[in-house]
Amino acid sequence: MPTPEDEFSPAVYEQLRLLQQKYAADNQDLAAYLEGLYHADYVNYWDYISLDTLLSLQRPLTRIPDERIFIMYHQITELYFKLCLCEYEQIGELQAPTLQELVLRLGRINRYFENLIDSFDVMVDGMDKQQFLQFRMSLMPASGFQSVQYRMIEIASTDLSNLLDKEKRRLLGEAAAHDELMGCIYWKAGATVEDTGAKALTLIQFEQKYTQQLTAHAAHYQHRNVWSVVQRLPLEDQQHPRLLRQLKQLDINVNVNWPLMHFKSAVRYLERHPTAVAATGGTNWKKYLPPKFQRRIFYPQLWTAQELEDWGKGWVESVLGEAERA
Repeated sequence: MPTPEDEFSPAVYEQLRLLQQKYAADNQDLAAYLEGLYHADYVNYWDYISLDTLLSLQRPLTRIPDERIFIMYHQITELYFKLCLCEYEQIGELQAPTLQELVLRLGRINRYFENLIDSFDVMVDGMDKQQFLQFRMSLMPASGFQSVQYRMIEIASTDLSNLLDKEKRRLLGEAAAHDELMGCIYWKAGATVEDTGAKALTLIQFEQKYTQQLTAHAAHYQHRNVWSVVQRLPLEDQQHPRLLRQLKQLDINVNVNWPLMHFKSAVRYLERHPTAVAATGGTNWKKYLPPKFQRRIFYPQLWTAQELEDWGKGWVESVLGEAERA
């Protein structure tokens, strides 16, 4: 009688042996799983990535052609944010982090953001201004302000206290409770009606949908955020130039370059003389987007006093200069 070794090549037989070990450990019948595999179809590209579903997710509210560009670009952005959050999750799980792994994963996050920053011209220069000003009115009160994944990235990057306005942080003091910090987080002032200071509907809806999720996310990352994980490294590794370079680049990418690309877009599409077009969410975008006003800084310990003082200024001034010349 032929043996399995006679019927199968050594490579196939070895894989069968390993599968038998795997399923036996869980009291599963390998033969049943192989029977299921026999009836299963081959995997193909379009089903594996759900291509038909993906390409059906663009649902413009108007018939203005360039609205599709606007939708797709923001969907791509959210997928990049999800890639970032996959890295933050793995960083947060490191109980005994190593310099090499932290540099690797921070480098991935930085590359994702740099791709986004470099690609923003796809929308800024690739979308007709007049078409945008027409279809944007159908989007009210939606706003990019409502990207919850971006908020999750901020929370996973640093101690929660660094996401507060400096004066509010001073008033709350070092012993502020976690819920107090969440209640004063900077973006609560980013979607207010410019004339009255009241919450814009954009912010009201965002808080209704995401407050509970973001509170849980912040609690989860209280001791898992990037800075907390860095503090678990040996002291000499915490000061390693490769790590410091990635941390500072992350700070700049998330808190300067990315919001300023949005500011550049807003200046191009919304700035008119003598008055500016309001944002769809009614947000005070001129005060909210520029880093020189918000001064969100994940790792203030890594920057000199002069660098902190000049945070975001040059970029903002150059963009405003371009707007004046346009």
